[in-house]
Amino acid sequence: MVDLEIGPAILRGVRLVIFDKDGTLIELYPYISQTVLQRARRLGEALGLTAEEEAGLVRALGVDVAARRIRPEGPAGIRTRREVLEAAVAYLERIGRPRADVLCREVFAAVDELSARDPKPFIRPARGAIPLVKALRARGCRVAVATQDLTARARLTLQVLGLEDRIDALVGADRVSRPKPHPEAILFLLAQLGVSAAQAVMVGDAPTDLEMAQRAGLVAAIGVLGGIASEETLRAATPHVVPDLCAIRIHPAAKGR
Repeated sequence: MVDLEIGPAILRGVRLVIFDKDGTLIELYPYISQTVLQRARRLGEALGLTAEEEAGLVRALGVDVAARRIRPEGPAGIRTRREVLEAAVAYLERIGRPRADVLCREVFAAVDELSARDPKPFIRPARGAIPLVKALRARGCRVAVATQDLTARARLTLQVLGLEDRIDALVGADRVSRPKPHPEAILFLLAQLGVSAAQAVMVGDAPTDLEMAQRAGLVAAIGVLGGIASEETLRAATPHVVPDLCAIRIHPAAKGR
């Protein structure tokens, strides 16, 4: 159990911290952009897309290459994998490539396999992520991850970060029937770890993370900048907003517990 300092606020008696993955534990743009670009390139080769059509597909999937950012409306980085796949199929239909759902599933699976074989180029830890997770565990606080990614892919990410053994529970989109912002993922983790909502906090970079935490009745939701949402957007959902995970500190009074 720890007390967390979030600026002037102190969250007392926290037994569990639940992290989002993309944009929270890892930098969002490298992970999402590399995945989307690989998918678009392979679909472009298979369908003979022009450079302009392939660039349009990248944008339709949620990546703004020129601005080096993930589009706030997604779908990549915000929606489920199924919804991202559906966005690819819909875009291809709009440009005259109908009935591409089977090909899209094959390409998405192939890119998944590529990232599984060599995940390091896709993954860059967010500032402060690794030290914070290690410090929480060292102080006896449980740590979990709730992500829109597939559970197996999320586990690979944790392995690359060297955090797999420090995560008490992990739930991906494939382990729940209702995605964020529905609280099912958090309720799953609370039940699995035997922690009450009044002793758990959520840390995420997107409004869906914060809304999920509130709907689950968690004691607090902490917004992290550097992902998709602006500070204004996050502050509309929670009073606790930090520039990065280095700004979440364990209160000294908790060290002796």
